[in-house]
Amino acid sequence: MIDVQRLRVLRTVAEHGSFNQAAAALRLTPSAVSQHVAALERSLGARVVERSTRGVTLTQAGRIMVGAAESVTAELTHAKQQVDRLGTGRTQFTLATFTSGGRLLLPGALTRMTASHPDIVIHVREAEPEDSVPLVRQGAVDAALAYHFDGPLPAWPGRSSDVEWTMLMEDPLHVVLPEAHPLADRQALDIAELADEPWVLGCRKTEAYLSRYAERSGFTPEVRGTTTDYFFARSLVAAGVGISLIPSIALIPELPALRTVPINPPAPTRHVGVAVLRRRGHHLVATLIQALHEQAAAAVERCLPTARRRVGDNSEMEPHAGHRRQSPK
Repeated sequence: MIDVQRLRVLRTVAEHGSFNQAAAALRLTPSAVSQHVAALERSLGARVVERSTRGVTLTQAGRIMVGAAESVTAELTHAKQQVDRLGTGRTQFTLATFTSGGRLLLPGALTRMTASHPDIVIHVREAEPEDSVPLVRQGAVDAALAYHFDGPLPAWPGRSSDVEWTMLMEDPLHVVLPEAHPLADRQALDIAELADEPWVLGCRKTEAYLSRYAERSGFTPEVRGTTTDYFFARSLVAAGVGISLIPSIALIPELPALRTVPINPPAPTRHVGVAVLRRRGHHLVATLIQALHEQAAAAVERCLPTARRRVGDNSEMEPHAGHRRQSPK
């Protein structure tokens, strides 16, 4: 019989890549963590981790067991929710979301959910995709409103196929400039044209993304400020600190004295969607996804006028290719 606590310890080791950090997270000693892992290896007759000076990595057997640990955790969480419902008669639904997407997309979607299912109790957790998608895999949340850039959905030790991803919309990033900037009246820009500009950014992932695009154009961006808030970043642009790179859905509400300009293809784009656990459906998930599809379609239409507004020209420009409306899947 495999001890569930040992699986929990292994999953935490995989998450942190270190016995010491896992011990801190679990409030155990590193020795206790090592003993749990060793006991699990004895019961399996196989090594689950490889230790090195750079930390701890999972073996193939370890990856299998972390997937099993996530399955067990998710099922126990689901069982607890069912037991809770027996006592209250109400269904608990927990949703994780990133900030800008939650602010624009969630209110209307949750209003629809509560209207059609008045017996539910909704819990919302703010979390970036690298945190929220693992929460889906662990069963800690029922769904995650998340995004990814050009690469795949954020990875996690275990079975990535456990998570089902439903695409909602493309969210292209735009250059945000003070209205008096020499480039503010352009219909579109190449990243290379901004090589000499200082930047203020509203997300560390955006900074990393800009750096990759800038490298392709042969320059290193000068970043004068990094925040965790796109609205704050735009405020710094208005104050003359630098220019910024902002996703379309974070351009609302508008700020005075700023202009937004699309980037010529290939434009940096966030892909916004919903992550749910594939192996267990929730009767509210379909309602949520349909409601978010509708909110995303409305958001695309709402963001288009803001994103294409130019000095002296509000109507003639064709929508940027990154704004193509997505058909619900």
